Amino acid sequence: MLKVNSTFVLIIGAGQAGLAAAYYLQQQNINFVIVDETDRIGNSWRNRYASLTLFTPNQYSALPGLALAGRPNDYASKDQFVDYLESYANKMNFPIRLGCKVQSLTQLESGAYIAQFKDQQEIQASHVIVATGAFQQPIIAEVAQQFNDSVLHFTAESIATGQHLPENSRVLVVGDGASGRDIAVLMRQNNYAVLLATGKKRKLFPERILGKSIWWWLKKLHLLRASPTSFLGRLMRKRDPFPNRERSLSDLQQLGVQLVPRLVAAHDSTAIFLDQQQHQINAVIWTIGYQDDSSWLQIKHALTEQGAFIHHEGVSNIKNLFYIGRPWQRNRASALIMGVADDAQRIVAAISAKR
Repeated sequence: MLKVNSTFVLIIGAGQAGLAAAYYLQQQNINFVIVDETDRIGNSWRNRYASLTLFTPNQYSALPGLALAGRPNDYASKDQFVDYLESYANKMNFPIRLGCKVQSLTQLESGAYIAQFKDQQEIQASHVIVATGAFQQPIIAEVAQQFNDSVLHFTAESIATGQHLPENSRVLVVGDGASGRDIAVLMRQNNYAVLLATGKKRKLFPERILGKSIWWWLKKLHLLRASPTSFLGRLMRKRDPFPNRERSLSDLQQLGVQLVPRLVAAHDSTAIFLDQQQHQINAVIWTIGYQDDSSWLQIKHALTEQGAFIHHEGVSNIKNLFYIGRPWQRNRASALIMGVADDAQRIVAAISAKR
């Protein structure tokens, strides 16, 4: 049973963003508690597809105060990173309450916040940091409803190893971002026939330049610090580049992945594409992005009409309400492990200045 009734700072979410915030709060001797709806730290990583690895090498993927084990230029698997997050939380001895899903967050006239959980349990806090991450609810396009019941539907969270589909299945992966391409490769490795529905033109950058990681160059040239409203930031958001670790479209074709244009319609088990190609399929894996679940945030003017969090560089227009880990919160690095600590440090500094 949850025994904490009040705290100075409530952190919602015990992923890398929440843990980074906790580190800096602890350094400032600020009272806080972390709550997370899952029963284990790192479940948002644990529940995704089996072959997932980090975007960034180990040397750029650690939280403050504890290095990530392994060779500096290797990429940690999702399971290795989950183990790291659990070890990090244990080493730092953070006050964490697992299995505590926030049902509602409201604000009293005094300005204090009330987080309500099941069984009417509550935590009152002077400040709240929302660190729930950007991968909450997978988006499934409306066209999914046009398929009949014989077609199976999955997401990056539900596909797991991909080995549970019927033999000889033809699989359509919708979305050719990093996850979509990874999953297309995973399904080919499981000997399924795979179609990949592509979208906007994407720019892939090389993994290494002149013997150094591309991330070394991006950091050295301050490209990861470009703000979302700058010319460079707008260009990066439009192109959405990611490292080419044998994930170019030509690499995928060599593995036997069939490229098709955008999915526009379906009938029974037939997928219909922008160029009027039609293919019979047995399963669809949706990798077209995520949307936030903000229904629990019941504070006037904290959300847009569409339910998006309103903030500027992680600072809400509502006093003492903050965010960490949002895509492009301050720059491209904000949604990466290598950038979340900088954002957390800035938010904690703002909180500390008000004490």
